[in-house]
Amino acid sequence: MARKRRTDTGGGDKPWLNTFADLMNLLLCFFVMLFAMSDMNESKFQNIAISMSNSFGIFEGTDELGDGPLITSGMTQLNNLDDYISNTVNGTETETEDETDSSSEGSASEIDEAYEVIKEKMQEVSGKMYETVEDLVEENDIGNYVELSIDPEYRYVQLSMRGSILFDSGKAELRPEAEPILSKIGEVLKNFDGYIIEIIGHTDNVPVSKSNIYKNNNWLSSARAINAAEYLIDKCNLDPERLKYSGRGEYEPVADNSTPEGRAKNRRIEIRIYNEYSGR
Repeated sequence: MARKRRTDTGGGDKPWLNTFADLMNLLLCFFVMLFAMSDMNESKFQNIAISMSNSFGIFEGTDELGDGPLITSGMTQLNNLDDYISNTVNGTETETEDETDSSSEGSASEIDEAYEVIKEKMQEVSGKMYETVEDLVEENDIGNYVELSIDPEYRYVQLSMRGSILFDSGKAELRPEAEPILSKIGEVLKNFDGYIIEIIGHTDNVPVSKSNIYKNNNWLSSARAINAAEYLIDKCNLDPERLKYSGRGEYEPVADNSTPEGRAKNRRIEIRIYNEYSGR
């Protein structure tokens, strides 16, 4: 017996196909929206999310697969989505970007103004510190041994001493003749109790000899900074918690290492007194 062919009813007796079609429409809406938001910022996403929730109900939950906003309005959402995104990008979002740009410019301007105020204050404080140190150096009669300067960013006042005054060549132990000079520097530094003080050792670029106990200029400069710091702590009673020390070796020259005069200037100890605005 021939098998009877089943008549296609067009899906009218299968209501789940309508639900499935609506679901596909919604998925299409969702991916189109994702594509449109590929270069959106946070405010753009919030605008779309809020409007979609209020107008279309995409983000509203429902337990039914009937006439709720999650399913049956899918075709309407698809038809209106393009206009909605265009309006959001060209209208509301433009205003939001203008407001954001204006706010950013205002914040940047305020930051610049605050920075200028702080910089002016740092310059004023460092200038007064310099005058105080200059008077104390003259009072202690050590002007021939130290060179004074102010940091270009006004973070500190610096006393710089030739390494040959404090140390013999290739050595880190303080020379006996240097101790009275360093003691007078300690008297200057005592006037800045509570300030951060940093001691930095520097060398020229001539390698240390193979017989030297310090394997390179980094070690030598660090040992010199430590020995100077320990003397100021032990003999001048400076606060060890406020005293820092480090060695920079040959890496921050102030003169040309190709000449004896330049190398002599590069072999030095720097003592920095930081002001309270420096962040130290």
